[in-house]
Amino acid sequence: MNPAVEDWVKVTSFFGERQRHRGRLLSDVLLDTFEEHDLASSILLRATAGFGLRHHLRTDQTLTMSEDPSVVAIATDLRSKVEPVVSHLLRLQRRGLLTVERARGLRGVLAGAALPGENDEETRLTVHIGRHERVDGVPAHVAICDLLHRRGVAGASVLVGVDGTNHGTRERAQFWDRNLEVPTMVVAVGDALHLQGLLPELEGLVRRPMLTVERVRVCKRDGELLARPPALPSAPEGPWQKLSVFTSEHHLSHGEPIHRGIVRRLRATRARGVTVLRGIRGFHGDHPPHGDRLFQLGRRVPVVTVVVDTPDGIARSFDVIDELTAEHGLVTAEVVPELHALDAGSRPGR
Repeated sequence: MNPAVEDWVKVTSFFGERQRHRGRLLSDVLLDTFEEHDLASSILLRATAGFGLRHHLRTDQTLTMSEDPSVVAIATDLRSKVEPVVSHLLRLQRRGLLTVERARGLRGVLAGAALPGENDEETRLTVHIGRHERVDGVPAHVAICDLLHRRGVAGASVLVGVDGTNHGTRERAQFWDRNLEVPTMVVAVGDALHLQGLLPELEGLVRRPMLTVERVRVCKRDGELLARPPALPSAPEGPWQKLSVFTSEHHLSHGEPIHRGIVRRLRATRARGVTVLRGIRGFHGDHPPHGDRLFQLGRRVPVVTVVVDTPDGIARSFDVIDELTAEHGLVTAEVVPELHALDAGSRPGR
């Protein structure tokens, strides 16, 4: 069988963990919605720091500011299945940010698939797996990261969810459970031809392959400026842009972790919003894959910092990020075709 790359859509919702809908946690309502619509993949991620439209800082640095952390709910599937969900989410969510982006999805047999894009075009490849899947006794996310690093991929980060759907089946983390199938994402960045060549090997590591592919622009890599975010006209109806900054917890700029510097500096500039996601393993550039280990001083886990804004706002934010990633980090830029900035009492999309 010649596997087909399907036309998928990815919807991402940014909001506060305590936000409710009719007395229930909004996160539970959203994940119920994803399950009811039988979406192939969804994941709920807890952020470690960030702020939204009201510029209220949430961070795990202090007990008070960590009581209502930012959360991110991401769902992907065929366009025909996701678009009705987007309309439903806009009725449920009163505050936060909701983005809709194009993607390509691949399920089942991977060998022989042709990833979209030119051979030298930078691509983000997301491998959707269960938290405790294993390959020859090794956690699957470790095996995947090691493979991507050996093959010279620009970078990868492993993000673990607390809830979600895996191949359409709801998998929620439980305290007294092994949580084998709770959704986990391995997010990698590299050129399309390079990543396509890895598909047969990835197929050997993943029990039920499911991947999504998105086009990105790599702006910086280990301090080297490769390109700025694309210059787009700013207009109320969009398009918008997104920056993703891949760093490590132990990489510092001006004496503080890079991701904390980004949050502090961009909040001062009144950027639209920033969200920081902490991974459990990853790498970028020539640095070997790393994560937390026993008897280790300081955390060495990967961190992904996401900034979504208008093109003008992204240009200003990139100047700050360019300064803070003078030595470390991988920075990518993407176009966001559809964005809804939600605030109680205001209209969606404004």
